[in-house]
Amino acid sequence: MPQPSIAAAPRTPDKTVECEILVVGGGLAGSAAAYEGLLAGRTVCLTEITDWVGGQISAQGTSALDERATQRELLFYPRGYLELRERIEEYYDQLNPGECWVSASCFLPRDAHAILFDILQDAAERGKGTLKWYPSTVIKELELVGSNSGQNIGSAIAIEHEPAPGAPPLNTFPLSQTIEDWYRYEDSPRFKKKILRFVPKEGNIANWYVVDATETGELIALADVPYRLGIDPISYLDPSASSSTPEPYCTQGFTYTFAMEATEEPQNNEMPSFYPQYEPYYSYELERLADFGLVFTYRRIWSPESGEPTKFGGIGYTTPTPGDISMQNWTWGNDFRPGTAQDNLIYTRDQLQASGQLSPGGWLGGLRTESLRKGEEISQGYFYWLVEGTTDSQLGDGVKQKHPNHRYISGLDSPMGTVHGLSKYPYMREGRRIIGRPSYGYSRGFTISEVDISRRDYRDEYYQQTLAPDTYRRLWAVLAGLEAPSVLSGRLAPEEVSRRTRSTIYADSVGIGHYAIDFHPCMTLSPPEAPGNTEREGERRGQGAAYPFQIPLRAMIPQKIDNMLVAGKSIATSHIAAAAYRVHSFEWSSGAAAGTAAAFALDMGIAPHQLINEVPPHNPKLKLLRRRLEENGNPTAFPDTSIFNQDWEDWR
Repeated sequence: MPQPSIAAAPRTPDKTVECEILVVGGGLAGSAAAYEGLLAGRTVCLTEITDWVGGQISAQGTSALDERATQRELLFYPRGYLELRERIEEYYDQLNPGECWVSASCFLPRDAHAILFDILQDAAERGKGTLKWYPSTVIKELELVGSNSGQNIGSAIAIEHEPAPGAPPLNTFPLSQTIEDWYRYEDSPRFKKKILRFVPKEGNIANWYVVDATETGELIALADVPYRLGIDPISYLDPSASSSTPEPYCTQGFTYTFAMEATEEPQNNEMPSFYPQYEPYYSYELERLADFGLVFTYRRIWSPESGEPTKFGGIGYTTPTPGDISMQNWTWGNDFRPGTAQDNLIYTRDQLQASGQLSPGGWLGGLRTESLRKGEEISQGYFYWLVEGTTDSQLGDGVKQKHPNHRYISGLDSPMGTVHGLSKYPYMREGRRIIGRPSYGYSRGFTISEVDISRRDYRDEYYQQTLAPDTYRRLWAVLAGLEAPSVLSGRLAPEEVSRRTRSTIYADSVGIGHYAIDFHPCMTLSPPEAPGNTEREGERRGQGAAYPFQIPLRAMIPQKIDNMLVAGKSIATSHIAAAAYRVHSFEWSSGAAAGTAAAFALDMGIAPHQLINEVPPHNPKLKLLRRRLEENGNPTAFPDTSIFNQDWEDWR
């Protein structure tokens, strides 16, 4: 259990800042929220724990856009995401300067920050909005006003840090060595702090909205609204769940990415002192992927000269040439995948309570610093394995060969922008997920579940044998679409159901996404890198293809807090659904919805939760919000979306 934290008394704020929309978290969701707020002419305060905007594409180093081919062919994305893709292409004179094969676009993280920040500044100019940008800033405390059932955020206390006089520059030390310092009020030998107080315009809470676009759901935890972490128990809504009980410690793995460069000559790559601890973990994973060139070019982010076309395992790529730069993000490589109460990264509410982080002034980010440190080590060790290793934990001896003609890239001018060479923040696949407000059909709170999006064949014997008969029938009632009443009444047997071939359609949809349900499961034992350790049994059962899906407004509105919206990976999804609701274009779409909804609420004098109080939602102003999104180039549904259209098989 984490040890109680000791927090210094807060200093008097050094500065008070008025906002109309406070966006906490400068990743893709937060940037999209800011983008739409600025185009709507609003004053947007944007805070970010690192000094780069962009999250996945910059500070987290995963600068390879995860997209589905059918959505990409139509370029059916929000307007800001399309502008981002266009700006990338303009910057490099091509969309894929890395010639990677995982994506249509792979590029340098440091460039992504510059490109996206220019986009935000241009949006402010075009929309006559005001951008107040606060990099290297964390939220420390929230002032909540009102009753428990209808609270609002009255103000937010933040801490902005910069190097102390004579101290090394930012991004010198890995996150694990600095993050807790960033959340403490007092100055330190490394950092000088400025205390900020964000408040609504004219001090009136009706004049602002707060968007939680953090990577782990920090404001959700600080505001203490209902949320989930990790595995949900098996049910008719999540029939592929790997546990009969909640498992909050098993979230998807997180990854510190890094960049490496192909060189003419062999390099003298020194073995890290901790390498033997992690060596038993590393693997190419599958025989069809067991090729160094394939792995190197998978997320190659820069290629000044094209190599010769080749193939391995049916996958085509151009061979690496000296000067090529690859970003590494590999499941059995630099993923760190804790899954127990002894090593989980994101603290549960009980752990936060026990450690004092929910006490006034006690918040330190809600993460286990030791797991961050080990994530950094496993990543740096993975580079050494790639270039010097000869073991493979999953495929055995004789598979892995040495490849010494490569160097690890580090330095403030490197692709990751850090002295240590790792990404500034780990790529987070899963954070705290809110439970939406109770409504008809969702008595325990709204959640998007596996069956709302998955293409899985639930006639498989596993489901018939594992689920109780009543649970199995309820599963098929959900999948039956318009025939659901007949299934529930028993007039239609599950085996007679013609299952719908689309995702659930929501009357309050405010955004879209499409990606496979993609798992990086936690490991069974602690520590994750233990020799012979395995992935948590059954975790991959739910993975696979998904239909194009929607982002309902209900999934973005937490319980208890009326002036907060949630964007990004912390919207109301189940553990399985979250594995699809986490990629680049989805994050942008959810952020665009949050920014637009906040600006709309300010215009109309109506809180977002009031738009969904009726079931089904048919508030006239909800229709106006959706119309505004659509007219602004932010789709809320895929083409031909209708409860009567069952023909979604072509969406792959």
